[in-house]
Amino acid sequence: MSRIGRLPVTIPAGVQVTVDGLNVTVKGPKGELKRTFHPLVELKHEENAVTVSADQTNPVAHALHGTSRAVLQNMVTGVSTGFTRILEINGVGYRAEMDGNKLMMYVGYSHPVPFEPPAGISYEVDLKTRQVKVNGADKELVGQIAADIRKIRPPEPYLGKGIKYLEETIRRKAGKAGKGKGGKK
Repeated sequence: MSRIGRLPVTIPAGVQVTVDGLNVTVKGPKGELKRTFHPLVELKHEENAVTVSADQTNPVAHALHGTSRAVLQNMVTGVSTGFTRILEINGVGYRAEMDGNKLMMYVGYSHPVPFEPPAGISYEVDLKTRQVKVNGADKELVGQIAADIRKIRPPEPYLGKGIKYLEETIRRKAGKAGKGKGGKK
């Protein structure tokens, strides 16, 4: 039996969970999330917790057991506290600005790259530290938007220029050797 899947998902105060068969709706101060779970997974709503169970003899159900519980926990955490991914911009002249609710990226192209937020996502830009925060209730969507922003200009290994996650470390490469070192005289 899955050790993660066995744990009940506790529902904090201010969060409302509705389980209708395989459809789950979670409402909280940060928004509302809906998801339909796989038919091999069974969800039970008790007083202030939701338990996930699955048939452990079926390998597909066994694989979905812990994953379904983790997804449900992320939904509850997202609507109560929310999720944030922080991106850092490195490079001379590279910066990000807010234009209304749109994120404008100036990262070495001949034009600024606009990035429109989907529903449920907001951006924060700190000009001093060159950081962009992607905030939202849906952990999967926050991570995907952060990955899409990083994809605009991924960090390069020679100078470290580009957009990277705050916790990411870039493996740097040595450049070319200088003239007169080891060459002909």
